[in-house]
Amino acid sequence: MGRKALVIGSGGREHAIVWALRYRSLDVEEIYCVPGNAGISEIATCLPTMDWKDFAGLIDLARDKEIDLTVVGPEAPLVAGIVDAFNEAGLTIFGPGKVASQLEGSKVWAKKLMKKYDIPTAEFETFDDPEKALVYIQKKDTYPIVVKADGLAGGKGVMIAETFDQAKEAIEEIMLRRRFGSAGEKVVVEEYLQGEEVSIIAVTDGEYILPMLSSQDHKAIYDGDRGPNTGGMGAYSSAPIVDYSLSKRIESEILFRLLEGLKKEGIEYKGVIYAGLMITEDGPRVLEFNVRFGDPEAQAILPRFRGDFFDLLLASATQGINKQVVNWDPRQCVCVVLASRGYPGKYETGKVIYGLEKFTDEDDILIFHAGTKRDDQGRIVTAGGRVLGVTALGKDLKEARDKAYSAVEEINFEGKYYRRDIAEKGIRRLEQTQRSG
Repeated sequence: MGRKALVIGSGGREHAIVWALRYRSLDVEEIYCVPGNAGISEIATCLPTMDWKDFAGLIDLARDKEIDLTVVGPEAPLVAGIVDAFNEAGLTIFGPGKVASQLEGSKVWAKKLMKKYDIPTAEFETFDDPEKALVYIQKKDTYPIVVKADGLAGGKGVMIAETFDQAKEAIEEIMLRRRFGSAGEKVVVEEYLQGEEVSIIAVTDGEYILPMLSSQDHKAIYDGDRGPNTGGMGAYSSAPIVDYSLSKRIESEILFRLLEGLKKEGIEYKGVIYAGLMITEDGPRVLEFNVRFGDPEAQAILPRFRGDFFDLLLASATQGINKQVVNWDPRQCVCVVLASRGYPGKYETGKVIYGLEKFTDEDDILIFHAGTKRDDQGRIVTAGGRVLGVTALGKDLKEARDKAYSAVEEINFEGKYYRRDIAEKGIRRLEQTQRSG
């Protein structure tokens, strides 16, 4: 009899997770998703009326459907303690518990942990009083600096201040006007790091760590990394800046050091460790830790996964990572996010999406749904700021990029917006290496 999975979430990351459970796993018979989206509903049973906050209801669902493994996509349920609730009910679930999830849920907690265990990161100070934060930045004579909301802010709680006035505005926006709600009860003020950002995602069972392929996210809304941060406007894998020696340094100085530190604190950590890094002249520095797969990094990494994805996640939950064998498709992967006009600010929804039917049988082009739903006429329409992740595989980054953007041109909805420079950094770096070599 086949195995059954339940996935919590409704975005592009969750669509990629469901896709990998369906097409990169053996003997998975049924997949349920709460609440899901229009794309996920084509390969899994979606339960759109259920709420992830209803832990008791989800536990009843897992028991009723005899779910073998529950997979939590977004950070909010993890920080709220869904893993603890499932464990107490005797159910198998992938992800860290509530205490361990502070690694993402509280930037203040995470920064103090990094400092204690000598994990390389930016110099910082933390504040729970806006007046003290303002006094601190008045004394700063080196800009830019970075101001971060302490709690969850949907990827938008980080502000780079070029001047004192901008830093003051950021603190007031976060702590006084509470733009991000309770996430603004505390702030981290830290030095601005120069370099190139990369994302390193690994899966752990608390004892062993299995790093996945490197990737690079594009957080800013406009080309050239300009404008306000979003949840992510695209990603590609692999990031050429992460060579073998750097990857080993990241593992030893950051991933293994973090896991050892958590163990010394008496904190069991199972699930995903996502390290958002800045590669500086002095080596890798942690910008942030997350406790789940990146979005859209998952859309650029999971299509290259070669192994049993269900088994990998189950091994994390049950302490068997060291027995896992994972290989990777040598092709490169690029994901371009199509967003609604106005995102990350106000945007309209309900716009009919055209052209999706052209890619149903493609093996090197995948369309991951993020903010979509079916209207009362059965049409797929926009239902969020980030709408689709148009993803392509190619023999190199340039071919993958070109395929992705060709597909982007075939898909349309009113107000469609996307960045036109996804993967350009990686392509330029490869070209420079080829010229110098």
